[in-house]
Amino acid sequence: MSRRSGTTANGQDSSSGQPSNNAQSKQAILLAQDTGHFSLVRAMHLADVITELNGFCGFMSVLSSMRYLLSDPSNLTNLWFALGFMPFGLFFDFFDGKVARWRKKSSLMGQELDSLADLISFGVAPAAVAFAVGFRTNFDQLFLTFYVLCGLTRLARFNVTVAMLPKDKSGKSKYFEGTPIPFACLTVSAIIATWTWFGLIHESIPLGTILDGTLLEFHPAVLLFVLNGSLMVSKTLHVPKP
Repeated sequence: MSRRSGTTANGQDSSSGQPSNNAQSKQAILLAQDTGHFSLVRAMHLADVITELNGFCGFMSVLSSMRYLLSDPSNLTNLWFALGFMPFGLFFDFFDGKVARWRKKSSLMGQELDSLADLISFGVAPAAVAFAVGFRTNFDQLFLTFYVLCGLTRLARFNVTVAMLPKDKSGKSKYFEGTPIPFACLTVSAIIATWTWFGLIHESIPLGTILDGTLLEFHPAVLLFVLNGSLMVSKTLHVPKP
């Protein structure tokens, strides 16, 4: 959500309005070095490390969902861990931009890291949680895959178009095209957390299933993921940046 490394056409950092060419050029030189086993580590900025923590939280959420699937379904500990890691991922996603602006260092690699980490934490992780709580029919899985692919497409589009979006006086983009992927994640994860709290998971998922016993069987509630995925890739929906 904190797109800290986009630049305007005149080479200004989109999040702080500060010149970014020097920091980006230095990082590009370090990344292109043929020698040095740890040149990649030396090329990373502090904000990049914080972005990695976002990815860490996302993957830990996925692993927690898998651990829940391997355990007694009545023991919700790992399921709560899976849900709990996502807000921590959002914190690091927000905090990396703050650190980048504070240190006045933009990062070309940071933009890619940010999108990849967001895909794990806010795309794959909530889909894995949904599968863990009972969205497991063939069509449930297709709808969850649609959500993840919408997140992937939305993040790729942002990386391509960020420099072309209208900017305010500081050089920051005025709005998001489509809903940001963290918003979609928080929407569905908050609903799943509420259902989990009240025991409305597995056979008790609200609205049950339709087309039972056929290849088309699915849970109508999974359409929440379809809706959020569609909002993410919308071209005409403009969400003002805070």
